[in-house]
Amino acid sequence: MTDPATDAPPPPEAVGPLTRGLSVLRVLSAGGGRQAVGDLVRATGLARSTVDRVLSTLARLGHVRTEGRDAVLAPGLLELGNAYLAACELPDRLGPYAERLADALDESVSLAVPDGDGVRFVHQTTRRRAMSLAFRIGDLLPAERGAPGALFAAGWDEDAWRRWRERRAADPTDAGFPAVPPRRASDSRRGPGRDADTDSGTGPAADFASRVEAARTAGWSLDDQLIEPGLVAVAMPVRDALGRPACAVSVVSHTSRLAPRGLPAAVLPQLRETVAEMEQALAAPPPPIAVPTTPRHASWMRASKQELGPEFVESLARGLLTLTAFGTGRAALPLTAVAEATGLARATARRALLTLGHLGYLTSDGRLFRPTPKVLELGFAPLSGLTLPEIAQPHLAALVEQVHDSASMAVLSGTDIQYVARVPTVRIMSVNITVGTRFPAYPTSMGRVLLAGLPEAERTAHLARTTLAPLTRHTVTSADRLAALLEQAREDGYALVDEELEEGLRSIAAPVRDRDGRVVAAVNVSTHAGRRSPTEDRDALLPALKAAAARIEADLHTAGRYLRVPLT
Repeated sequence: MTDPATDAPPPPEAVGPLTRGLSVLRVLSAGGGRQAVGDLVRATGLARSTVDRVLSTLARLGHVRTEGRDAVLAPGLLELGNAYLAACELPDRLGPYAERLADALDESVSLAVPDGDGVRFVHQTTRRRAMSLAFRIGDLLPAERGAPGALFAAGWDEDAWRRWRERRAADPTDAGFPAVPPRRASDSRRGPGRDADTDSGTGPAADFASRVEAARTAGWSLDDQLIEPGLVAVAMPVRDALGRPACAVSVVSHTSRLAPRGLPAAVLPQLRETVAEMEQALAAPPPPIAVPTTPRHASWMRASKQELGPEFVESLARGLLTLTAFGTGRAALPLTAVAEATGLARATARRALLTLGHLGYLTSDGRLFRPTPKVLELGFAPLSGLTLPEIAQPHLAALVEQVHDSASMAVLSGTDIQYVARVPTVRIMSVNITVGTRFPAYPTSMGRVLLAGLPEAERTAHLARTTLAPLTRHTVTSADRLAALLEQAREDGYALVDEELEEGLRSIAAPVRDRDGRVVAAVNVSTHAGRRSPTEDRDALLPALKAAAARIEADLHTAGRYLRVPLT
Protein backbone atom coordinates (compact mmCIF):
# COMPACT_ATOMS: atom_id res chain seq x y z
CA MET A 1 0.00 0.00 0.00
CA THR A 2 1.25 3.52 -0.76
CA ASP A 3 0.36 6.69 1.08
CA PRO A 4 -1.35 9.48 -0.91
CA ALA A 5 1.38 11.88 0.15
CA THR A 6 4.16 9.84 -1.44
CA ASP A 7 4.63 7.41 -4.33
CA ALA A 8 6.93 5.08 -2.39
CA PRO A 9 5.62 2.22 -0.27
CA PRO A 10 5.98 2.83 3.47
CA PRO A 11 8.96 1.28 5.26
CA PRO A 12 8.31 -1.85 7.34
CA GLU A 13 8.71 0.22 10.52
CA ALA A 14 6.03 2.75 9.52
CA VAL A 15 3.47 3.56 12.22
CA GLY A 16 0.06 2.99 10.65
CA PRO A 17 -1.97 5.05 13.16
CA LEU A 18 0.38 7.99 12.65
CA THR A 19 -0.02 7.76 8.87
CA ARG A 20 -3.80 7.60 9.21
CA GLY A 21 -3.90 10.47 11.69
CA LEU A 22 -1.85 12.68 9.40
CA SER A 23 -4.15 11.89 6.49
CA VAL A 24 -7.09 13.15 8.56
CA LEU A 25 -5.18 16.33 9.42
CA ARG A 26 -4.27 16.90 5.76
CA VAL A 27 -7.87 16.55 4.59
CA LEU A 28 -9.14 18.76 7.39
CA SER A 29 -6.49 21.39 6.57
CA ALA A 30 -7.18 21.27 2.85
CA GLY A 31 -10.87 21.81 3.61
CA GLY A 32 -10.16 25.13 5.28
CA GLY A 33 -9.98 23.82 8.84
CA ARG A 34 -13.57 22.58 9.19
CA GLN A 35 -15.07 19.39 7.81
CA ALA A 36 -18.03 17.20 8.62
CA VAL A 37 -16.82 13.96 10.15
CA GLY A 38 -18.66 12.02 7.47
CA ASP A 39 -16.77 13.96 4.78
CA LEU A 40 -13.47 13.10 6.49
CA VAL A 41 -14.43 9.43 6.37
CA ARG A 42 -15.17 9.61 2.65
CA ALA A 43 -12.10 11.70 1.78
CA THR A 44 -9.61 9.56 3.72
CA GLY A 45 -11.16 6.19 2.95
CA LEU A 46 -10.82 5.25 6.62
CA ALA A 47 -13.45 3.52 8.72
CA ARG A 48 -15.71 5.78 10.74
CA SER A 49 -14.47 4.22 13.98
CA THR A 50 -10.87 4.95 12.95
CA VAL A 51 -11.64 8.59 12.17
CA ASP A 52 -13.50 8.95 15.48
CA ARG A 53 -10.49 7.60 17.39
CA VAL A 54 -8.11 9.86 15.48
CA LEU A 55 -10.27 12.91 16.23
CA SER A 56 -10.56 11.93 19.89
CA THR A 57 -6.76 11.75 20.11
CA LEU A 58 -6.24 15.01 18.26
CA ALA A 59 -8.80 16.70 20.51
CA ARG A 60 -6.90 15.48 23.57
CA LEU A 61 -3.74 17.00 22.08
CA GLY A 62 -5.53 20.32 21.53
CA HIS A 63 -5.12 20.00 17.75
CA VAL A 64 -8.82 19.75 16.87
CA ARG A 65 -12.19 20.11 18.53
CA THR A 66 -15.62 18.88 17.55
CA GLU A 67 -18.61 21.14 17.06
CA GLY A 68 -21.75 19.16 16.42
CA ARG A 69 -21.03 16.96 13.42
CA ASP A 70 -17.95 18.93 12.38
CA ALA A 71 -14.27 18.58 13.20
CA VAL A 72 -12.49 21.93 13.52
CA LEU A 73 -8.77 22.68 13.67
CA ALA A 74 -7.72 24.13 17.02
CA PRO A 75 -4.85 26.53 17.85
CA GLY A 76 -2.81 23.81 19.53
CA LEU A 77 -2.07 22.33 16.12
CA LEU A 78 0.13 25.36 15.43
CA GLU A 79 2.70 23.78 17.78
CA LEU A 80 3.82 21.58 14.90
CA GLY A 81 4.34 24.43 12.44
CA ASN A 82 5.96 26.53 15.16
CA ALA A 83 8.50 23.75 15.69
CA TYR A 84 9.51 23.86 12.02
CA LEU A 85 9.62 27.69 11.90
CA ALA A 86 11.74 27.84 15.05
CA ALA A 87 14.06 25.13 13.76
CA CYS A 88 14.66 26.80 10.39
CA GLU A 89 15.22 30.14 12.21
CA LEU A 90 14.21 32.18 9.15
CA PRO A 91 11.31 34.14 10.69
CA ASP A 92 13.29 34.84 13.86
CA ARG A 93 16.49 35.90 12.10
CA LEU A 94 15.11 37.55 8.97
CA GLY A 95 11.62 38.65 9.95
CA PRO A 96 12.74 42.00 11.44
CA TYR A 97 14.58 42.87 8.21
CA ALA A 98 11.51 41.98 6.15
CA GLU A 99 9.35 44.21 8.32
CA ARG A 100 11.80 47.09 8.02
CA LEU A 101 11.86 46.70 4.23
CA ALA A 102 8.06 46.66 4.09
CA ASP A 103 7.95 49.89 6.10
CA ALA A 104 10.56 51.54 3.90
CA LEU A 105 8.84 50.62 0.61
CA ASP A 106 5.27 50.65 1.94
CA GLU A 107 4.72 47.33 0.17
CA SER A 108 4.10 43.78 1.34
CA VAL A 109 7.18 41.61 1.87
CA SER A 110 7.25 37.80 2.03
CA LEU A 111 9.78 35.12 2.88
CA ALA A 112 9.34 31.80 1.07
CA VAL A 113 11.20 28.50 0.98
CA PRO A 114 11.24 25.71 -1.61
CA ASP A 115 8.97 22.75 -0.93
CA GLY A 116 9.29 20.12 -3.65
CA ASP A 117 8.27 21.78 -6.90
CA GLY A 118 6.37 24.41 -4.96
CA VAL A 119 7.07 27.45 -2.83
CA ARG A 120 5.80 27.78 0.73
CA PHE A 121 5.54 31.04 2.71
CA VAL A 122 7.22 31.21 6.13
CA HIS A 123 6.83 34.93 6.90
CA GLN A 124 4.50 37.70 5.79
CA THR A 125 4.61 41.43 6.42
CA THR A 126 1.57 42.85 4.66
CA ARG A 127 0.18 46.30 4.00
CA ARG A 128 -3.53 46.72 4.67
CA ARG A 129 -5.14 47.98 1.48
CA ALA A 130 -8.32 47.40 -0.48
CA MET A 131 -6.23 45.22 -2.83
CA SER A 132 -3.50 43.51 -0.86
CA LEU A 133 -1.66 40.23 -0.48
CA ALA A 134 -3.94 37.46 0.78
CA PHE A 135 -1.42 34.62 1.12
CA ARG A 136 -0.82 33.16 4.56
CA ILE A 137 2.13 31.56 6.31
CA GLY A 138 2.04 27.92 5.26
CA ASP A 139 0.37 28.50 1.89
CA LEU A 140 1.89 26.51 -0.99
CA LEU A 141 2.22 27.91 -4.53
CA PRO A 142 3.38 26.19 -7.72
CA ALA A 143 6.98 27.14 -8.42
CA GLU A 144 6.08 28.54 -11.84
CA ARG A 145 3.44 30.92 -10.50
CA GLY A 146 5.52 33.43 -8.63
CA ALA A 147 8.88 35.16 -8.45
CA PRO A 148 10.55 32.90 -5.83
CA GLY A 149 9.94 29.69 -7.80
CA ALA A 150 12.20 30.70 -10.67
CA LEU A 151 15.01 31.40 -8.20
CA PHE A 152 14.73 27.98 -6.57
CA ALA A 153 14.29 26.14 -9.90
CA ALA A 154 17.67 27.50 -10.96
CA GLY A 155 19.15 24.75 -8.80
CA TRP A 156 16.91 21.90 -9.98
CA ASP A 157 18.41 18.80 -11.52
CA GLU A 158 16.78 16.79 -14.29
CA ASP A 159 14.81 14.65 -11.83
CA ALA A 160 13.30 17.77 -10.30
CA TRP A 161 12.31 19.08 -13.72
CA ARG A 162 10.80 15.70 -14.56
CA ARG A 163 8.70 15.73 -11.40
CA TRP A 164 7.60 19.27 -12.19
CA ARG A 165 6.50 18.30 -15.71
CA GLU A 166 4.64 15.28 -14.37
CA ARG A 167 2.82 17.39 -11.83
CA ARG A 168 1.88 19.98 -14.48
CA ALA A 169 0.55 17.23 -16.75
CA ALA A 170 -1.45 15.61 -13.94
CA ASP A 171 -2.79 18.89 -12.53
CA PRO A 172 -2.99 21.44 -15.37
CA THR A 173 -5.37 23.74 -13.45
CA ASP A 174 -3.40 23.72 -10.16
CA ALA A 175 -6.26 22.13 -8.27
CA GLY A 176 -3.70 20.78 -5.81
CA PHE A 177 -2.74 24.34 -4.82
CA PRO A 178 -5.86 25.82 -3.23
CA ALA A 179 -4.02 29.01 -2.23
CA VAL A 180 -3.86 30.21 -5.86
CA PRO A 181 -6.67 30.90 -8.33
CA PRO A 182 -7.07 27.98 -10.74
CA ARG A 183 -5.54 28.22 -14.17
CA ARG A 184 -7.81 28.90 -17.11
CA ALA A 185 -7.36 26.77 -20.17
CA SER A 186 -7.82 29.82 -22.38
CA ASP A 187 -5.10 31.80 -20.62
CA SER A 188 -1.70 30.95 -22.00
CA ARG A 189 -0.02 32.83 -19.15
CA ARG A 190 -1.61 30.44 -16.66
CA GLY A 191 -0.92 27.34 -18.69
CA PRO A 192 -3.44 25.85 -21.13
CA GLY A 193 -4.57 22.29 -20.79
CA ARG A 194 -3.05 21.28 -24.14
CA ASP A 195 0.29 19.51 -24.26
CA ALA A 196 2.19 22.72 -23.74
CA ASP A 197 4.05 21.33 -20.74
CA THR A 198 6.55 19.51 -22.87
CA ASP A 199 9.91 20.88 -23.75
CA SER A 200 8.76 21.70 -27.27
CA GLY A 201 10.12 25.20 -27.13
CA THR A 202 6.76 26.87 -26.60
CA GLY A 203 4.13 27.00 -23.89
CA PRO A 204 4.40 27.26 -20.09
CA ALA A 205 7.30 24.80 -19.70
CA ALA A 206 9.50 26.77 -22.06
CA ASP A 207 8.26 30.03 -20.58
CA PHE A 208 9.14 28.90 -17.05
CA ALA A 209 12.53 27.60 -18.20
CA SER A 210 13.30 30.97 -19.78
CA ARG A 211 12.28 32.80 -16.61
CA VAL A 212 14.49 30.46 -14.58
CA GLU A 213 17.44 31.21 -16.84
CA ALA A 214 16.75 34.94 -16.65
CA ALA A 215 16.61 34.75 -12.85
CA ARG A 216 19.87 32.78 -12.75
CA THR A 217 21.58 35.46 -14.85
CA ALA A 218 20.09 38.55 -13.18
CA GLY A 219 20.06 37.31 -9.59
CA TRP A 220 16.43 38.33 -9.17
CA SER A 221 13.06 37.29 -10.56
CA LEU A 222 9.94 39.17 -11.67
CA ASP A 223 6.37 38.00 -11.19
CA ASP A 224 4.33 39.84 -13.82
CA GLN A 225 0.80 38.84 -12.77
CA LEU A 226 1.62 35.13 -12.76
CA ILE A 227 -0.73 34.44 -9.87
CA GLU A 228 -3.60 36.73 -10.74
CA PRO A 229 -4.15 39.93 -12.74
CA GLY A 230 -2.77 43.00 -11.03
CA LEU A 231 -0.42 41.25 -8.62
CA VAL A 232 3.28 41.86 -9.30
CA ALA A 233 6.41 41.01 -7.33
CA VAL A 234 10.20 41.04 -7.39
CA ALA A 235 12.18 38.40 -5.49
CA MET A 236 15.81 37.77 -4.62
CA PRO A 237 17.42 34.71 -3.03
CA VAL A 238 18.87 34.89 0.47
CA ARG A 239 21.84 32.55 0.72
CA ASP A 240 23.19 30.80 3.78
CA ALA A 241 26.81 30.68 4.88
CA LEU A 242 27.51 27.93 2.32
CA GLY A 243 26.05 29.95 -0.55
CA ARG A 244 22.86 27.89 -0.85
CA PRO A 245 19.48 29.63 -1.24
CA ALA A 246 17.92 29.45 2.21
CA CYS A 247 14.81 31.38 1.19
CA ALA A 248 13.62 34.09 -1.15
CA VAL A 249 12.43 37.53 -0.13
CA SER A 250 9.72 39.08 -2.30
CA VAL A 251 8.38 42.59 -2.52
CA VAL A 252 4.77 42.39 -3.65
CA SER A 253 2.76 45.24 -5.14
CA HIS A 254 -0.21 45.90 -7.42
CA THR A 255 -0.26 47.35 -10.89
CA SER A 256 -2.43 50.19 -9.58
CA ARG A 257 0.65 51.30 -7.61
CA LEU A 258 3.60 50.13 -9.72
CA ALA A 259 3.68 48.84 -13.28
CA PRO A 260 5.61 45.59 -13.84
CA ARG A 261 8.33 47.36 -15.80
CA GLY A 262 8.79 49.97 -13.09
CA LEU A 263 8.73 47.64 -10.11
CA PRO A 264 12.34 46.38 -10.28
CA ALA A 265 13.80 49.87 -10.50
CA ALA A 266 11.61 51.02 -7.62
CA VAL A 267 12.45 48.26 -5.17
CA LEU A 268 15.70 46.50 -6.16
CA PRO A 269 18.16 48.96 -4.55
CA GLN A 270 16.64 48.59 -1.09
CA LEU A 271 15.89 44.92 -1.67
CA ARG A 272 19.56 44.22 -2.44
CA GLU A 273 20.65 46.06 0.72
CA THR A 274 18.19 44.10 2.81
CA VAL A 275 19.26 40.77 1.30
CA ALA A 276 22.89 41.57 2.13
CA GLU A 277 21.89 42.24 5.73
CA MET A 278 19.83 39.07 5.84
CA GLU A 279 22.76 37.02 4.59
CA GLN A 280 24.96 38.50 7.29
CA ALA A 281 22.31 37.55 9.85
CA LEU A 282 22.25 33.97 8.54
CA ALA A 283 26.05 33.81 8.66
CA ALA A 284 26.07 34.67 12.37
CA PRO A 285 26.80 31.79 14.76
CA PRO A 286 23.79 29.58 15.37
CA PRO A 287 21.97 29.93 18.67
CA PRO A 288 23.04 27.55 21.43
CA ILE A 289 21.25 24.24 21.58
CA ALA A 290 18.14 24.96 23.57
CA VAL A 291 16.44 22.80 26.12
CA PRO A 292 13.26 21.64 24.39
CA THR A 293 9.98 22.96 25.71
CA THR A 294 7.93 20.02 24.51
CA PRO A 295 4.46 20.70 25.91
CA ARG A 296 3.65 17.03 26.43
CA HIS A 297 5.70 14.06 27.51
CA ALA A 298 5.46 10.29 27.42
CA SER A 299 3.99 10.24 30.94
CA TRP A 300 1.16 12.53 29.77
CA MET A 301 0.50 10.06 26.96
CA ARG A 302 0.17 7.18 29.39
CA ALA A 303 -2.22 9.14 31.60
CA SER A 304 -4.34 10.05 28.57
CA LYS A 305 -4.42 6.42 27.49
CA GLN A 306 -5.58 5.34 30.93
CA GLU A 307 -8.32 7.99 30.96
CA LEU A 308 -9.64 7.63 27.40
CA GLY A 309 -8.87 3.97 26.79
CA PRO A 310 -9.15 2.88 23.13
CA GLU A 311 -10.31 6.37 22.10
CA PHE A 312 -6.74 7.62 22.61
CA VAL A 313 -4.36 6.41 19.90
CA GLU A 314 -1.06 6.60 21.71
CA SER A 315 1.11 5.86 18.67
CA LEU A 316 -0.46 8.81 16.82
CA ALA A 317 0.13 11.13 19.75
CA ARG A 318 3.73 9.91 20.11
CA GLY A 319 4.41 10.50 16.44
CA LEU A 320 3.18 14.07 16.54
CA LEU A 321 5.11 14.63 19.77
CA THR A 322 8.38 13.88 18.00
CA LEU A 323 7.87 16.88 15.71
CA THR A 324 7.79 19.22 18.71
CA ALA A 325 11.25 18.07 19.79
CA PHE A 326 12.68 20.41 17.12
CA GLY A 327 12.96 24.15 17.61
CA THR A 328 15.34 27.05 18.14
CA GLY A 329 18.86 25.69 18.36
CA ARG A 330 17.48 22.24 17.57
CA ALA A 331 17.23 22.37 13.78
CA ALA A 332 18.74 18.92 13.30
CA LEU A 333 18.61 16.18 15.91
CA PRO A 334 19.86 12.61 16.17
CA LEU A 335 17.52 9.86 17.28
CA THR A 336 18.90 9.92 20.82
CA ALA A 337 18.12 13.62 21.27
CA VAL A 338 14.55 13.17 20.01
CA ALA A 339 14.01 10.27 22.39
CA GLU A 340 15.40 12.26 25.31
CA ALA A 341 13.34 15.35 24.49
CA THR A 342 10.09 13.42 24.27
CA GLY A 343 10.65 10.76 26.88
CA LEU A 344 9.98 8.07 24.30
CA ALA A 345 11.89 4.84 23.94
CA ARG A 346 14.47 4.93 21.17
CA ALA A 347 12.66 2.26 19.18
CA THR A 348 9.36 4.18 19.44
CA ALA A 349 10.97 7.48 18.45
CA ARG A 350 12.79 5.79 15.56
CA ARG A 351 9.58 4.36 14.10
CA ALA A 352 7.87 7.74 14.35
CA LEU A 353 10.79 9.54 12.71
CA LEU A 354 10.97 7.02 9.86
CA THR A 355 7.22 7.37 9.28
CA LEU A 356 7.42 11.17 9.24
CA GLY A 357 10.40 10.97 6.90
CA HIS A 358 8.52 8.69 4.53
CA LEU A 359 5.61 11.15 4.45
CA GLY A 360 7.93 14.10 3.75
CA TYR A 361 7.67 15.91 7.08
CA LEU A 362 11.28 15.14 7.99
CA THR A 363 14.47 14.72 6.04
CA SER A 364 17.56 12.83 7.18
CA ASP A 365 21.19 12.43 6.20
CA GLY A 366 21.27 9.05 7.91
CA ARG A 367 22.11 10.44 11.33
CA LEU A 368 20.40 13.79 11.81
CA PHE A 369 16.71 14.48 11.26
CA ARG A 370 15.33 17.87 10.17
CA PRO A 371 11.72 19.06 9.85
CA THR A 372 10.71 20.19 6.37
CA PRO A 373 8.42 23.02 5.24
CA LYS A 374 5.74 20.41 4.55
CA VAL A 375 4.98 20.43 8.30
CA LEU A 376 3.22 23.74 7.63
CA GLU A 377 0.59 21.96 5.55
CA LEU A 378 -0.81 20.59 8.80
CA GLY A 379 -3.26 23.39 9.43
CA PHE A 380 -0.92 26.37 9.65
CA ALA A 381 -2.48 28.37 6.82
CA PRO A 382 -6.14 27.93 7.82
CA LEU A 383 -5.30 28.69 11.45
CA SER A 384 -3.22 31.76 10.57
CA GLY A 385 -6.33 33.93 10.33
CA LEU A 386 -7.45 33.27 13.90
CA THR A 387 -8.50 36.27 15.98
CA LEU A 388 -8.43 36.41 19.75
CA PRO A 389 -12.24 36.22 19.99
CA GLU A 390 -12.21 33.08 17.83
CA ILE A 391 -9.55 31.57 20.09
CA ALA A 392 -11.57 32.47 23.18
CA GLN A 393 -15.05 31.42 22.05
CA PRO A 394 -14.82 27.65 22.70
CA HIS A 395 -13.18 28.25 26.07
CA LEU A 396 -15.93 30.69 27.04
CA ALA A 397 -18.52 28.13 25.99
CA ALA A 398 -16.87 25.49 28.18
CA LEU A 399 -16.75 27.96 31.07
CA VAL A 400 -20.47 28.72 30.74
CA GLU A 401 -21.25 25.02 30.68
CA GLN A 402 -19.29 24.64 33.91
CA VAL A 403 -20.56 27.63 35.93
CA HIS A 404 -24.01 28.13 34.33
CA ASP A 405 -23.55 31.90 34.06
CA SER A 406 -22.74 34.10 31.07
CA ALA A 407 -19.10 34.65 30.10
CA SER A 408 -17.56 37.37 27.95
CA MET A 409 -14.31 38.80 26.65
CA ALA A 410 -13.54 42.49 26.21
CA VAL A 411 -10.66 44.73 25.16
CA LEU A 412 -9.88 48.30 26.08
CA SER A 413 -11.09 50.90 23.58
CA GLY A 414 -10.32 54.45 24.68
CA THR A 415 -11.95 54.93 28.08
CA ASP A 416 -14.43 52.11 27.36
CA ILE A 417 -14.37 48.37 27.17
CA GLN A 418 -15.67 46.71 24.03
CA TYR A 419 -17.13 43.22 24.07
CA VAL A 420 -15.45 41.04 21.45
CA ALA A 421 -16.78 37.60 22.43
CA ARG A 422 -19.70 36.42 24.52
CA VAL A 423 -21.47 33.20 25.44
CA PRO A 424 -24.77 33.85 27.25
CA THR A 425 -26.53 31.42 29.51
CA VAL A 426 -30.26 30.80 29.56
CA ARG A 427 -31.91 32.22 32.65
CA ILE A 428 -35.19 33.97 33.42
CA MET A 429 -33.16 37.03 34.42
CA SER A 430 -30.30 37.72 31.97
CA VAL A 431 -28.19 40.65 30.78
CA ASN A 432 -28.73 41.84 27.21
CA ILE A 433 -25.15 42.30 25.99
CA THR A 434 -23.87 41.51 22.48
CA VAL A 435 -20.50 41.56 20.74
CA GLY A 436 -19.65 45.20 20.06
CA THR A 437 -21.34 46.52 23.20
CA ARG A 438 -19.33 49.22 24.95
CA PHE A 439 -19.36 50.28 28.60
CA PRO A 440 -17.17 52.69 30.57
CA ALA A 441 -14.16 50.81 31.86
CA TYR A 442 -14.07 52.13 35.41
CA PRO A 443 -17.29 50.50 36.81
CA THR A 444 -16.79 47.06 35.16
CA SER A 445 -14.78 44.06 36.25
CA MET A 446 -13.17 43.60 32.83
CA GLY A 447 -12.40 47.31 32.63
CA ARG A 448 -10.64 47.23 35.98
CA VAL A 449 -8.58 44.20 34.99
CA LEU A 450 -7.60 45.91 31.75
CA LEU A 451 -6.76 49.20 33.47
CA ALA A 452 -4.80 47.37 36.16
CA GLY A 453 -2.68 45.80 33.42
CA LEU A 454 -1.58 49.14 31.98
CA PRO A 455 1.84 50.60 32.83
CA GLU A 456 1.48 52.95 35.78
CA ALA A 457 1.98 56.16 33.79
CA GLU A 458 -0.50 55.05 31.13
CA ARG A 459 -3.02 54.06 33.79
CA THR A 460 -2.71 57.46 35.49
CA ALA A 461 -3.21 59.26 32.17
CA HIS A 462 -6.24 57.11 31.42
CA LEU A 463 -7.88 57.91 34.76
CA ALA A 464 -7.21 61.61 34.20
CA ARG A 465 -9.31 61.44 31.02
CA THR A 466 -12.16 59.59 32.72
CA THR A 467 -15.22 61.20 34.26
CA LEU A 468 -16.28 59.03 37.21
CA ALA A 469 -20.04 59.38 37.01
CA PRO A 470 -22.30 57.46 39.44
CA LEU A 471 -24.18 54.86 37.38
CA THR A 472 -25.75 53.26 40.45
CA ARG A 473 -25.68 54.00 44.17
CA HIS A 474 -22.74 51.55 44.41
CA THR A 475 -20.50 53.05 41.71
CA VAL A 476 -17.04 54.07 42.92
CA THR A 477 -16.57 57.73 41.95
CA SER A 478 -13.52 58.56 44.03
CA ALA A 479 -10.34 58.67 41.94
CA ASP A 480 -8.22 57.64 44.93
CA ARG A 481 -10.50 54.73 45.77
CA LEU A 482 -10.56 53.59 42.13
CA ALA A 483 -6.76 53.79 41.92
CA ALA A 484 -6.50 51.61 45.03
CA LEU A 485 -8.95 49.07 43.57
CA LEU A 486 -6.94 48.90 40.35
CA GLU A 487 -3.74 48.27 42.28
CA GLN A 488 -5.50 45.55 44.25
CA ALA A 489 -6.76 43.97 41.01
CA ARG A 490 -3.22 43.98 39.64
CA GLU A 491 -1.92 42.21 42.75
CA ASP A 492 -4.81 39.73 43.00
CA GLY A 493 -5.01 38.88 39.31
CA TYR A 494 -8.77 39.45 39.20
CA ALA A 495 -11.43 42.08 39.86
CA LEU A 496 -14.91 41.68 41.32
CA VAL A 497 -17.45 44.47 40.75
CA ASP A 498 -20.75 44.40 42.60
CA GLU A 499 -23.69 46.40 41.21
CA GLU A 500 -21.58 49.37 40.08
CA LEU A 501 -22.60 49.22 36.42
CA GLU A 502 -26.19 48.16 36.99
CA GLU A 503 -28.28 47.31 40.03
CA GLY A 504 -28.39 43.57 40.61
CA LEU A 505 -25.43 42.80 38.32
CA ARG A 506 -22.23 41.32 39.72
CA SER A 507 -19.23 40.22 37.67
CA ILE A 508 -15.75 38.87 38.20
CA ALA A 509 -12.96 39.17 35.62
CA ALA A 510 -9.45 37.86 35.00
CA PRO A 511 -6.77 39.09 32.57
CA VAL A 512 -5.54 37.47 29.37
CA ARG A 513 -1.87 38.13 28.64
CA ASP A 514 0.09 37.86 25.40
CA ARG A 515 3.49 36.20 24.95
CA ASP A 516 5.21 39.32 26.30
CA GLY A 517 3.12 39.33 29.46
CA ARG A 518 0.98 42.33 28.49
CA VAL A 519 -2.70 42.30 29.40
CA VAL A 520 -4.48 42.43 26.05
CA ALA A 521 -7.99 41.32 27.01
CA ALA A 522 -10.13 40.31 29.95
CA VAL A 523 -12.67 37.55 30.45
CA ASN A 524 -15.48 37.63 32.97
CA VAL A 525 -18.45 35.79 34.38
CA SER A 526 -21.52 37.87 35.14
CA THR A 527 -24.25 36.79 37.52
CA HIS A 528 -27.19 38.15 39.48
CA ALA A 529 -26.18 39.69 42.78
CA GLY A 530 -29.17 38.29 44.67
CA ARG A 531 -28.21 34.64 44.32
CA ARG A 532 -25.07 34.57 46.48
CA SER A 533 -22.81 36.83 48.45
CA PRO A 534 -19.76 38.39 46.74
CA THR A 535 -17.46 36.03 48.66
CA GLU A 536 -19.50 33.01 47.65
CA ASP A 537 -19.43 34.10 44.00
CA ARG A 538 -15.69 34.61 44.13
CA ASP A 539 -15.12 31.17 45.61
CA ALA A 540 -17.55 29.51 43.20
CA LEU A 541 -16.53 31.27 39.98
CA LEU A 542 -12.92 32.42 40.21
CA PRO A 543 -11.14 29.04 39.91
CA ALA A 544 -13.05 28.11 36.75
CA LEU A 545 -12.63 31.62 35.36
CA LYS A 546 -8.87 31.63 35.91
CA ALA A 547 -8.56 28.18 34.36
CA ALA A 548 -10.46 29.36 31.26
CA ALA A 549 -8.27 32.47 31.02
CA ALA A 550 -5.17 30.26 31.27
CA ARG A 551 -6.42 28.04 28.43
CA ILE A 552 -7.10 31.10 26.27
CA GLU A 553 -3.63 32.42 27.06
CA ALA A 554 -2.02 29.11 26.16
CA ASP A 555 -3.72 29.09 22.75
CA LEU A 556 -2.88 32.77 22.23
CA HIS A 557 0.78 32.16 23.04
CA THR A 558 0.92 29.25 20.60
CA ALA A 559 -0.85 31.18 17.85
CA GLY A 560 1.08 34.38 18.50
CA ARG A 561 4.56 32.93 18.22
CA TYR A 562 4.80 33.56 14.48
CA LEU A 563 1.40 35.07 13.68
CA ARG A 564 -0.19 38.40 14.44
CA VAL A 565 -3.40 37.63 16.29
CA PRO A 566 -5.95 40.47 15.96
CA LEU A 567 -7.66 41.36 19.22
CA THR A 568 -11.04 41.97 17.59
